[in-house]
Amino acid sequence: MLVLLFQVDNDFYALQGSRVVEVIPKVNLRKLHHVPEYAAGLFNYRGQIVPVVDICCLLRGTSSRYSFNTRIIMVDYGEIRQNRKYVGLIAEKVTETLHKTDSDFVDSGINIKEAPYLGKILVNEKGMIHYIELDKLLANAEGTYLLMDKLTEAKDDDVSTN
Repeated sequence: MLVLLFQVDNDFYALQGSRVVEVIPKVNLRKLHHVPEYAAGLFNYRGQIVPVVDICCLLRGTSSRYSFNTRIIMVDYGEIRQNRKYVGLIAEKVTETLHKTDSDFVDSGINIKEAPYLGKILVNEKGMIHYIELDKLLANAEGTYLLMDKLTEAKDDDVSTN
């Protein structure tokens, strides 16, 4: 399995590479109102209006810092490939990929109710790398259910009023 690594402060995280569509530089976003702080905004991605989640804000409670390695990770959360749905994840220090097997990741034995998307852990020379389960992140972020539906509703409301 290919995983994409990124950092939040000094902690490493991994995303399933097969779900990553593209990694792009951070772009200007259209701000959304009446949404949680981690909802960074919207932008036009190849003709589709896409919501963007600040994963640093979600994980540590503060917005991502702009640096050379701050990127938007475009991930596919649609169930059917012909009808792809995208979300962008702003992350810091998006720098490399690793090839690992599922068995390389071990269960930490800790389940955090507020962060069900934190999956198994890989230990290597970088230290501990926490695997982010995208389906749980997009469906259950910060204890609010149906994150993508909420962002889509906010996007539709915000865009229709302009």
